[in-house]
Amino acid sequence: MIEPPGLRAPRRPEKPEAPDRSGDSVETRLLAIALRHIRRDGAGRLTVVRIAEEAGMTHANVYRYFASKSAIGERIVTDWLRGLEVRLSDIAQAPDPADDKLERYLTLLARAYEDKAAGDPQVFAVFAAAAEEGAPYAARHRQRMRELLRRVLEEGGGTGVFPRSDVRRMERFVLDAHHLFFDPRSVAMTLRRAAAGLDGRRARITRFVLRELISRT
Repeated sequence: MIEPPGLRAPRRPEKPEAPDRSGDSVETRLLAIALRHIRRDGAGRLTVVRIAEEAGMTHANVYRYFASKSAIGERIVTDWLRGLEVRLSDIAQAPDPADDKLERYLTLLARAYEDKAAGDPQVFAVFAAAAEEGAPYAARHRQRMRELLRRVLEEGGGTGVFPRSDVRRMERFVLDAHHLFFDPRSVAMTLRRAAAGLDGRRARITRFVLRELISRT
C-alpha cells in the first residue's frame, strides 16, 4: 500500500555506533592506536581525529570512551604506573629486613623511571609533563610512592633498624637525596646529557642514605 503524500512516517535518527564487545574491546584498540601514534610522532601531534580514522569510526564515537586527548594519554601512563606501584607494594609488604626492603624499593623505582625514559621516551615525556603540571593522576602516583616508602621507614623504626622518631623527616631526607632519580623531568634530562654511570651514581647515593639512617639508631 502506497502512503499518501504527507503521511509517510518520519525517518528515525540513526543509532550511535555501539561498542564492539567481541575480542579486544574498542577501548583497548583505541589505546593501542594512540600509543603507536605517541611513540611515532609524540603526544603533541596526537589527535582524536587521527585515532578515529585509523579505528574506522567517527571522532564523536572516540569521545564515548575518552573525554579528551589528554584522557587517552593519562590512561596510557596510568596503566604503566599501576604495574610499577604493584611491584613497589610487593617490596613494601615483603617479610624482609627494612633496610633490605628500602634498598630494593629505591632501586626498583629509579630503574623503572630510567628504563621507561630510555626505552619509551615519548610516553615517559607525557608522564614528566603531567608531573610538572601537577596533574591529579601524577600527584596520586607520587602520593602512593611516598605512602609505601613511609611504610618501610615506619617498619624499620619499629624493629630498630632505623630511628623511631620523625618518619616524615626521614622520608624527606630519602626523597631529597634521590631527587635526580625520582623527579621525571630530571630523569629525562639526565639521560639526555649524562646517562653514563647513572646507575652507579644512584647506587652510591642509596648506600649513603642507608648508612645515614642506620647510624642514627
